[in-house]
Amino acid sequence: MNKTDQKKLKIPACPGVYFFLGDRKEILYIGRATSLRNRIKSYFSGDLQSKRSPLIEQMVKTAKTVEWTVTDSTLEALLLEANLIRTHKPRFNTIAKDDKSFNHLIITNEAWPRVLAVRAKDLTEKYAEADLKYVFGPFTSASLLKEALKIIQKLFQFYDTGVPIGKERSKFSKAKVNFNKDIGLYPNSDNKKEYQNTIRHLKLFFTGRKKQVIKELKKEMAECAKAERFEAATAIKKRISALEHIQDVALIQDDKKHYRDDKRVRIEAYDVAHLGGSNMVGVMTVIESGESKRSDYRRFKINSVKKPNDTAALKEILTRRFKHTEWPTPQIIVVDGAMAQKNAAELVLYEAGLSIPVIAVVKDDRHKPTRIIASKQLLDSHKTEIIFANAEAHRFSLAYHRQKNRRLNIPN
Repeated sequence: MNKTDQKKLKIPACPGVYFFLGDRKEILYIGRATSLRNRIKSYFSGDLQSKRSPLIEQMVKTAKTVEWTVTDSTLEALLLEANLIRTHKPRFNTIAKDDKSFNHLIITNEAWPRVLAVRAKDLTEKYAEADLKYVFGPFTSASLLKEALKIIQKLFQFYDTGVPIGKERSKFSKAKVNFNKDIGLYPNSDNKKEYQNTIRHLKLFFTGRKKQVIKELKKEMAECAKAERFEAATAIKKRISALEHIQDVALIQDDKKHYRDDKRVRIEAYDVAHLGGSNMVGVMTVIESGESKRSDYRRFKINSVKKPNDTAALKEILTRRFKHTEWPTPQIIVVDGAMAQKNAAELVLYEAGLSIPVIAVVKDDRHKPTRIIASKQLLDSHKTEIIFANAEAHRFSLAYHRQKNRRLNIPN
């Protein structure tokens, strides 16, 4: 399959799961996307081998077409992808390897079933078949699964304790269960039948049958209203609304791997320079595999901001940068600043349908890094490159600002 073939497809810019198919319509590879259009397009731009891997390059050459299934949210795409990979086991998915580090989602077979994320090897080492009511997955990213469970727990109240409910040994464990009941994470009712129905709804949701869950909830809401149990009906109505409008921005932002199958990581760092808001400029620097890639550095003259506003300038830079779909997609973005800059960058990415983790480097008065706002996983893997990328962006932005001022005869 080539770029011309891809351009003929009318791919929607919405969440979903995509399938690369072979000669006989066999599934070669399954992936998920926040934006199907952007993700599929990325397989046909530039040097695929260096951006992805030789394996993925071979897969695209072997494929004859691409098909997709649209989902209502990135969360549902994540769950559907795992289920389909488990069912079809496509040969080009790296997950097809017998890697014991992958995670699964399980529902225990207990009086009060628990919903847990466990590693693949623990399925056989820590749990007998009789201990498991349902198993879902595998999921390639533990961090994404963790974020997904946080979102799901806002939709369904379930137990995720380390030991079965009722077998807590310490006062602290019992107090924690009661606290989580009070704040709405755990069921606040001791009605086992009601909880078993929640578990059934979870199973339906995990297997892509959200519409059936909503249908049953609407019926239940009508029955409550008819019986004049208006408080219960209102609670069900809120759950239906939450299911119909799933808030999964955190999951989109935390999509760290961006479907890379090799260890080559591209980090883009951004910085803004100005003198009291005048002659504001911005830059992008690039670090690949720990080395600066100066041929990919870019400079931006800020057009939309006339007063000191680094956050607004950063938004302009990123908006302009991601209109260049021909440029390689980064796996990490580093911004100079704190949560305001991080949030601004994440908003631009969300609006562009991209899922790239954003890291903020907080500086002191002497412009020395004092804190890095990032996940522990990313810091453990790329801390040196992150600091290097940020320092390069600062150096490059100052150099560009000085050059611009010299041209205008403005003292630095």
